[in-house]
Amino acid sequence: MFERMAQLRQQLQLAGHHYYVLDEPLIPDAEYDRLFRELQALEAAHPEFMTLDSPTQRVGASPLAAFTQVRHRVPMLSIHTETDISEQGAVQFDTRVRKQLQLSDTDPPVNYVAELKFDGLAISLLYRDHMLVQACTRGDGETGEDVTHNVRTIGQIPLRLPQSAPADLEVRGEVYMRRDDFERLNERQRKRIAEGLKNEKTFVNPRNAAAGAVRQLDPKIAAQRPLSFFAYALHFHPEQAQSFSPVEATLYGLQTYVSHHQVLKALKDWGLPVSEDSRQVSGAKGLIAFHQDIAAMRDSLPFDIDGVVYKVNDISLQARMGMVSREPRWAVAHKYPAQEELTTVQAIEVQVGRTGKLTPVAKLAPVFVGGVTVTNATLHNEDEARRKDVRVGDTVVVRRAGDVIPEVVSVVAEKRLKDAQLFTMPSHCPVCGSLALREEGEADYRCTGGLFCSAQRKQAILHFAHRRAVEVDDLGEKLVDQLVDAGLVKTLPDLYKLGFSHLAALDRMAEKSANNLLASLERSKNTTLPRFLFGLGIRHVGEATAKDLARHFGGIEAIMDASIDQLLTVNDVGPVVAHSLRTFFDQPHNREVVEQLMACGMNWEEAAPGARLDLPLSGHTYVITGTLPTLSRDQAQAMLEAAGAKVAGSVSKKTTGVIAGEAAGNKLDKAVSLGIPVLDEAGLLALVKAP
Repeated sequence: MFERMAQLRQQLQLAGHHYYVLDEPLIPDAEYDRLFRELQALEAAHPEFMTLDSPTQRVGASPLAAFTQVRHRVPMLSIHTETDISEQGAVQFDTRVRKQLQLSDTDPPVNYVAELKFDGLAISLLYRDHMLVQACTRGDGETGEDVTHNVRTIGQIPLRLPQSAPADLEVRGEVYMRRDDFERLNERQRKRIAEGLKNEKTFVNPRNAAAGAVRQLDPKIAAQRPLSFFAYALHFHPEQAQSFSPVEATLYGLQTYVSHHQVLKALKDWGLPVSEDSRQVSGAKGLIAFHQDIAAMRDSLPFDIDGVVYKVNDISLQARMGMVSREPRWAVAHKYPAQEELTTVQAIEVQVGRTGKLTPVAKLAPVFVGGVTVTNATLHNEDEARRKDVRVGDTVVVRRAGDVIPEVVSVVAEKRLKDAQLFTMPSHCPVCGSLALREEGEADYRCTGGLFCSAQRKQAILHFAHRRAVEVDDLGEKLVDQLVDAGLVKTLPDLYKLGFSHLAALDRMAEKSANNLLASLERSKNTTLPRFLFGLGIRHVGEATAKDLARHFGGIEAIMDASIDQLLTVNDVGPVVAHSLRTFFDQPHNREVVEQLMACGMNWEEAAPGARLDLPLSGHTYVITGTLPTLSRDQAQAMLEAAGAKVAGSVSKKTTGVIAGEAAGNKLDKAVSLGIPVLDEAGLLALVKAP
C-alpha cells in the first residue's frame, strides 16, 4: 500500500510539473483526476502514510524561478471536484450544502450561482488607486508568480478602473484562449516550422497555449499570443476594508455584497469581462437544468470548458459554511465527461472520403471519451501523422468534443514499444486502385478515380444533380443512397438508364414519385456546357471557372484535350486548376463517363471559342451582396453573366463594382474602403441594358 501511494505521488508530481510549469501535458486531465482520486482514497484509508509533500496537500504547482514570487494575502485555493459526472453530482452537492446548513425538508431551496468552469489559467489582479499594479498566477495557492508584464498585454483587462470602483481591490479570474485564436496561432506556428525556424512548436490545446503565453519572460512574445480573460471573484483585504470611510464601507467594503451574483454584477459594471453564461438557480433542480443546458451548448462555445461550477449565492452562508482542508465547502466543480483519454493504436488504415480525400485513421483499443466509446480517431493527413509520429502499438491521447470526429492529440513517447510500426501513405486508392496524388501546396492525398471510385460515388451523383449543375429535381440524398446501395447506379450514365420498374422496386417509391424523377432526368439532358462541366465535380473547378472554360474553348472536346499551357491561357485559371483538369481528363474512366453521358442524350449549345469576349461587360468582375428589392441573387448574377461579366464571391482590388442591397454587410464596407463603385438594383438594370 505504501509503495502504491509513493508511486502515485511521484506520477502526480511529474504530471503536475509538466502541466503547470513546463506547459507540456504528459497525460489527459481525466487520467490525472483518476490518479488524484485514487491517492485521496488511499490517504483517507491510511492516514499514517500521508506525507506533507503529497499533491493532495497543495493547490497547484510551485512558481517558476525566473519570475518574482508573490505571496497571496488571501490564499488562492482550488475548489472540490464532484466525482459523479452525471446529473446526480448536482444533487449530491445540494444535499451536502443543506446538511451543513442544517436545513430541513420544509426549508426553502438554497439559492446558487452556476458558472462555467473555464479551461485556462487562474490569475489575480491587484488594483491600487484604480490602476493595475500587479498580476500573478495561482502558483501553489500561497505563493504565485508575478506576470504583470504579460497580463498587461491582454486587451480585455482594464489598466485603470472607473471611479465608481473601489480605489484598492483584488480581482480574480481566468486567462484563456479562444478556439479560433488557438487555431490561428497553431497555423502560424506550423508556417514557422515549415520555414525552418528553430525552437518553434505547435500547442496541444488552448489551455496549454494560454499558460505558455502568460509565462513568457518577454512581453513582446506574450503580446503576439491572443489571450482573453473572464473575472469571477472579488477580494478586499482586511486592512483595506478598515481604512474605508463608513460610506465607502457600505458601498464597496466586504459588507456591500450580500450575494455572489452582486459581486459579478459589480465586476461587470466596472468594465471587467464577466461570462454571460452564469445564472442564479434554485436548489438541485436549478443546478441540474444549468448542467444540462451548458452540456448541450458546450461544443458551440468559443472557448474550452471542462465543467461547471456551483457556488452558494449568499455570502453570509458562505462564511457560515467555511472551509475544509484545501477547499471551500460552499462551492464545487462539476465536470463533464472527459474529452481526452489514453488508449493504444492497434492499426492505421486509410479511408477514402466522398471527395476523394485519403485520411489515415487510427484503429484504437476501445476507450470511453466525450460520453461515447471510441474505436477510431483521425490522423488528418500524412503530415500530421508524421508530425505527431503516431505508430501502430503506441499509447496515445485521444480527444473527442461532442459530435467532433475523435482525433489523436499526441503520443505518450515514454510508453512506446520497440516494435512500433511507422505509417506510410499508400500510392494508390485502397478502394478503387486509382493513383493517389498530392498536389503541390496541398496537405492531403486524393484518389484520382473521381467518378469511377465507389467511395466517391454518392457525393458525385448529388453534386451532378445539384440545381447549379445539370439540375435533377426529386433526386435527394436518401434516394441516391437507395439507388447506389441497391446497385442500380454505379456511374453517372446509369442515372439515364433507370426505368420505371427499377424505381418502383425501391422502398417508399410511389408511382407518381418514380414518374417525377424520370421526367426530371429527361429535362436535365438539355443543359449548358458550364453546368455540365461543373457537374462533373472536377477538383478546383467551380461555377465561375466552368463558365470561363466554356467561353474560352467553346466545346467539351477542346477542354478535355487542352494542354497545361493552353489551360493556363484561360482567365483566372492557374497552375493548380490546370493540373487538376489535366489529371481528371487523363483518367480513361473519366473520359468514358463523359462520352457515355453524351450518348445518353445530354446536349447543350456549343459556341465558338472566345465568342463571348465582345460582350459589353467582358473582362469585368462584380460582387453581389445583400438583398435586392425585386431580383434574387441568381437573377442578378444571370444578368451580369449574360452581359459578359464575371460574378465573384469576395471583394478585392480587381473588383469592378459591387451590387448592394439591404443588409449588405462587410463586402459593402470593404468596397467603400477600396473606393470601388457601388450600385443598387436600379444601377444594375441600367448597367446590363447599356449598349
